Order: sequence, then C-alpha cells, then structure tokens
Amino acid sequence: MMGKLIPVIIAVVGLVLGGGAGYMLRPAPPEEAPEDAAHAGEADHGADAAHAKAGKDDHGDADGQTSDFVKLNNQFVIPVVRDGRVGALVVLSLSLEVTSGGKEPVYEREPKLRDAFLQVMFDHANVGGFDGAFTESGTMTLLRRALLEAARQVMGPMVRDVLITDIVRQDA
Repeated sequence: MMGKLIPVIIAVVGLVLGGGAGYMLRPAPPEEAPEDAAHAGEADHGADAAHAKAGKDDHGDADGQTSDFVKLNNQFVIPVVRDGRVGALVVLSLSLEVTSGGKEPVYEREPKLRDAFLQVMFDHANVGGFDGAFTESGTMTLLRRALLEAARQVMGPMVRDVLITDIVRQDA
C-alpha cells in the first residue's frame, strides 16, 4: 500500500512546486489605461509625444544628445573556411548608431562601409572568431570593437556604435 502511495505523493509535491515556481516567475501584468479624466489628459499628452516621435528614429543618451539608428539594407554573408573548404556560412545583420541627422550620410557611403565591414568579418572568420561558441560575450565584444573602428574610419566620429541585430551560423 505504501509503495503505491509514494509515486502519488512525489507527483503532487512536484505539481505544487512547479505551480509555485510558475506563479513566482510569471510576467508582470500589463499596465492598465487610466480611467479618470485627470489621468486621461496625461495619457493623451503621452500619446501625442509618441506620435510626434513616430516619424523619427531618435533616441536620447546620457548626455542629452540624440541618436539615429540606421539599419544597413542587406545582410552580410561570411564564409568560414576549414581545410580549404567552406565549412560554414555566417549571416549577420548590422545597424549603426549615429549622431542625429546621420542617416543620409550613412546610406550615401554604405558601399564603402560594407566593404570595410566585410574585411573585418573575413579577418574575424580567418582567426577562428566564428568557430565554436562564437556568440560568447568576449568574442562578440572583439567583433563589435573592430566593426566600430572600421565604421569610424569610413564615417568619422558620427558613428557611436555598431549593433549586431541578427547572427546565424549554418554549418555545411
């Protein structure tokens, strides 16, 4: 009798613990819209500000300066060569954080930027940067720094940061 009861007790305890963990780790509830008139005016003002900003891709930083984020049009495809053969392909998407008003100059110089970025990524692949745990923090930091340096050589100090928005490795 006791031998049949132990699995049931274990299942109940596991269910209770799992439910408790799920309850404790649940996402925060969404904020509800204000209901009274005083709050409604504040919500309308916030909505107006959001609509005013919707046309721009500006974001402020700690210095009060604004930045534009420029997504480069096409992905980068980098071959990873092993023993004289392409062993994998890495596909990356990049965006640049530039000073306000810097979108047009980036698009005007995009071919030169792409060339500089490809050279950095080819070098990164050739030293094994895309092998193994290639998304490790230290490895990605090295790649980001090299990309930022290349971007600043082409565009100057208007480039604040290079963002890797997508990265995928497809092994052959």
